[in-house]
Amino acid sequence: MTLRPAALTLAAALFGAAAFSGTACLAPAAMAGDGHRTDLSAKDRLRVEAVTASTSDFSKPEPFEAMAGGAATSTAPVDANAFSQFSANLDFAAREEFSLGNALFSKLWVAAPSSTQASDGLGPLYNARACLSCHVRDGRGHPPEGATDTTSMLLRLARPARTPAEQAMIDRHDVLNFPDPTYGEQLQDLAVPGLAAEGEIRIRYDDLSVTLGDGTVVMLRKPHYTVADLAYGPLDAHTTLSPRIAPAMPGMGLIEAIAEADILGRADPDDRDHDGISGKAALVKDHRTGRLTLGRFGWKAQNASVRDQVAAAFSGDMGISTPDRLDAYGDCTKAETACHALANGVQPRLGDSEAPDPVMDLVTFYSKNLAVPMRRDVDAPDVLAGKSLFYASGCASCHTPKYVTRRDTEDKALAFQLIWPYSDFLLHDMGDGLADGQAVGVASGREWRTPPLWGIGLTKTVSGHSFFLHDGRARSLTEAILWHGGEAERARTAFSALARHDRDLLLKFLETL
Repeated sequence: MTLRPAALTLAAALFGAAAFSGTACLAPAAMAGDGHRTDLSAKDRLRVEAVTASTSDFSKPEPFEAMAGGAATSTAPVDANAFSQFSANLDFAAREEFSLGNALFSKLWVAAPSSTQASDGLGPLYNARACLSCHVRDGRGHPPEGATDTTSMLLRLARPARTPAEQAMIDRHDVLNFPDPTYGEQLQDLAVPGLAAEGEIRIRYDDLSVTLGDGTVVMLRKPHYTVADLAYGPLDAHTTLSPRIAPAMPGMGLIEAIAEADILGRADPDDRDHDGISGKAALVKDHRTGRLTLGRFGWKAQNASVRDQVAAAFSGDMGISTPDRLDAYGDCTKAETACHALANGVQPRLGDSEAPDPVMDLVTFYSKNLAVPMRRDVDAPDVLAGKSLFYASGCASCHTPKYVTRRDTEDKALAFQLIWPYSDFLLHDMGDGLADGQAVGVASGREWRTPPLWGIGLTKTVSGHSFFLHDGRARSLTEAILWHGGEAERARTAFSALARHDRDLLLKFLETL
């Protein structure tokens, strides 16, 4: 793949004419013994540190601040398809690969056996028939509201370790937790013809009033989750329910291209600097290599790579096996004998999975190259004032604004780019209010990965709603902020203490991301 001139111009402006001279170190971008990046020369390391340093000048935008995804940023008109554009610096061949991945991402899978043998193998128990069913227009999912269904929301099912041997498996990172013995890792609320779905999500909300510093009253809604119409017996008494909405897709490849050292360097699990924030790295095993690595995808950072995330969705959400996850029955457990009695979609002439290569390669490439939209109004005085308040309130302590991606990342369109995701990609204790009680690997029942904020201001434009947080309980950005607790309590308190005019300025800044 070749980089268009804009990419070279951006790199040269930031790092000098030699930025893409071809002399970059090709060592793996892991954390060196001194905690520094190993993909950079000493000279480039200093330049990267300078350009990613936190700003204190809010009188004007920072250089290239509008280009949230670096040279990969989409400059397409902002509309309902704003999240579905390809990385702007892809060459023609790569754009063709992106289009093929898009077709597979959008494809509706059907039950086996079927005359469309390249598309059968759905379920037999499942949550969606296509990736696009949950990530509509590659955007954010939502909880069921009114007559809408739960296609873009699901319930994770898990229990903690019961024995020292089980705890040792978690400590070795062999497993993240333990599934429900009957219903598996998540509740499948759909099934192929002739098979009963596992059950249905039920949500009840309690109203909570919060009074802000200026007397403004905001109503929050606290959800309670249950499962109705269980088809295969009761849940285990120790099984916890964790709701998850589908996250927005743009920028995933750029997130994967951030150097591990840049994320690990921000971790402070023991709060040694006494700032009340103790971000913790999620360590997980890569599903293909078994190598212990940094988790950075999923609401609890349980997946190490975009490919891991894609394989998990094919298996858990659609019941489609891939070369990475070969079980053709997905999350169907041994207790669900009727599920295992049905046909699957494996075609030996095509491979040993229902979605054989190159399906995984193409969908992964598509997912990695969904472009982050260009920011709007970065130089507007009220947006700059809101940015200043975002920093002053402590939001940037976890929502780290910017990084420069690795030089040696495999996809050169994503390499050595200044990006603005606004996340540290670490796990944080978010307090009792957001706790789900479900541990996932090293993440406790109170800990969540800091979600990136880029694109958050286009949620309504793309997805047609304004539901936020892992379960969509927040109906606005204000509500989302007010649910922050634990390590984010200080930032929440600072936001609550602002006058309404200043709160509106901070929110206006967020709406430009």
